Amino acid sequence: MSSDPREPSLPHHRRGRGRFWRPDRLLSNIGGLAGRLENRVALITGASRGIGRAIASGFAAEGAAIAVTARTAGGLQALVAEVEQGGGRALAIPADLADASVPGRVVQEALDAFGTIDVLVNNAGIGSSADPRPVVDFDDGFWNLTLSLNLTAPYLLTKAVLPVLLAKRWGRIINIASINGKTGSFHGAAYSASKHGLLGLTRSVALEVARDGITVNAICPGPVHTEMNDRRLRYDAERLALDPRDLESTLTPIGRRLEPAEIVPMAVMLASDQSAAITGQAFNVCGGIAT
Repeated sequence: MSSDPREPSLPHHRRGRGRFWRPDRLLSNIGGLAGRLENRVALITGASRGIGRAIASGFAAEGAAIAVTARTAGGLQALVAEVEQGGGRALAIPADLADASVPGRVVQEALDAFGTIDVLVNNAGIGSSADPRPVVDFDDGFWNLTLSLNLTAPYLLTKAVLPVLLAKRWGRIINIASINGKTGSFHGAAYSASKHGLLGLTRSVALEVARDGITVNAICPGPVHTEMNDRRLRYDAERLALDPRDLESTLTPIGRRLEPAEIVPMAVMLASDQSAAITGQAFNVCGGIAT
């Protein structure tokens, strides 16, 4: 959330509902089922903040060793320190996945540190809020960057991890897509196209490895209370001449955006042994948005 005092505070729930809903308790509540990822190693991208950080913390709480990557080294180091303080194992790998030479190196660093990888979470991405425009005025460089980070990087990471998973005949690949992978996005064509493509990649790889003990699924979040979505909310509010608070209450049937921690339970389940018969699917975690 922006710290600029000139910008309106962006709420994460509708007024009056805070006493019924406690996002701060979600990750701690996962502890009641702790151990579902014991002895697993997970590589999670875009893990310095938002959904990626929440998933990394949730996986560590379930017993997984985690290798986490993002461009922001400071955020990764803080996450690693938090996990290690709780008795877990974690490795920070600062990297810019938009560079096609980087995904293979990231996978190798995780293998060097932990000896294997069991779960890959492709979460890193760039949203439409970085440069929202109609297609007629779209910036070609931003189009290429969006496809590179949101689609090509997951492809390259998947390609690099698959030999490890195939050799052990067990693995989980989880792609963090978006509701916009099933619908259009106003002034966000590159983002929507990249997430549609990510669902195609998910389903294609799932078919290829379905008999090898590897599942490949996608999670499609709706609007989530993150810095990236804060920017998009402000853009749409200005475009529509609305107060951001009023606009937020209309984004989902539940009357608010989701918190990053609310994506974690689905990710944990898909990473666990419980998901052995679930593959090639795209699960909405979206507050009831119809797609």
